[in-house]
Amino acid sequence: MRDKVYLAGSLLIAGLLLYFGRGLLAKSALVTWALSFAGTTAVAVLGMALLQVQVQLRASRRELARKEAELNFAREVQEALFPRQFPADSGLEFSAICVPAAGISGDYYDVLQPGDGRLVFAVADVSGKGLSAAILMSNVHAGLRILADAGHSPSELCAQLNRHLCRFTEAHRFATLFYAEWNPGDRRLTYVNAGHTVPILTSAQGCHRLESGGVPIGLLPNSNFCAGTATLNPGDLVVLYSDGITEAGVLESRPFGESRLEAVIQAHRDEPLAEIQSQVLSAVRDWTRSEPEDDMTLLLVRASPVAKGEL
Repeated sequence: MRDKVYLAGSLLIAGLLLYFGRGLLAKSALVTWALSFAGTTAVAVLGMALLQVQVQLRASRRELARKEAELNFAREVQEALFPRQFPADSGLEFSAICVPAAGISGDYYDVLQPGDGRLVFAVADVSGKGLSAAILMSNVHAGLRILADAGHSPSELCAQLNRHLCRFTEAHRFATLFYAEWNPGDRRLTYVNAGHTVPILTSAQGCHRLESGGVPIGLLPNSNFCAGTATLNPGDLVVLYSDGITEAGVLESRPFGESRLEAVIQAHRDEPLAEIQSQVLSAVRDWTRSEPEDDMTLLLVRASPVAKGEL
């Protein structure tokens, strides 16, 4: 700012001298010297300003390159947290995708087998976007895996994870979470919906919502969470998603909505999971015709015709 003032002042003085002293150039050596000095000074200041602009531009480029490298590293770390392959012979089939809106995502999904015959899966959406949301997401990922391996019930797991987030994160940071535990022996799904968008269970009897649970984790340290149950018969499909899907287009006051999502699911429920996933994302893109406004996560879970525990 100071250099700009100096440059503007020098140019103004030089201009005034040229204007008022244009008739004195041939008569006064002092006027000629003053004009030459002012012009030389203005050129020197202009040169210094241009040099500083070049230096700042190079520094900005280096800073942008550093931030881009950090962002790429964070993206690689985050992608490594998602499951690379899904458990086989568990009685369930999976397909999942996470589409970040800002390079890295605050959404999270996971599928794991703790080793005691159970299979658990989860979808979460942490508050905020970008790097800070991704850091909180990794915290949820680590805590959930530790508690799941310890054998806690869905209700107790969510309660402990909630207390952890309330203790170690800022007051305004929280996460919505849907956590489910599958027992292949009796085909029973026990779940907790902690403030997350309500998953859709489609079966031969129609669509049902998995709503039982509580408030988002990280808000109230003493929150209790109620577990719900559902029996998954062969062919039943559970659709878990983040609000980036149902709220796509909300900035234009025309969100995609749960009813459209349910209609797409019902129209393609008997097709392969990868095709259902493609149809949902295509429907959202066709509806918004723009880049994602929020992270979009979709986890599809289908009960297999024959599970290993039933043989």
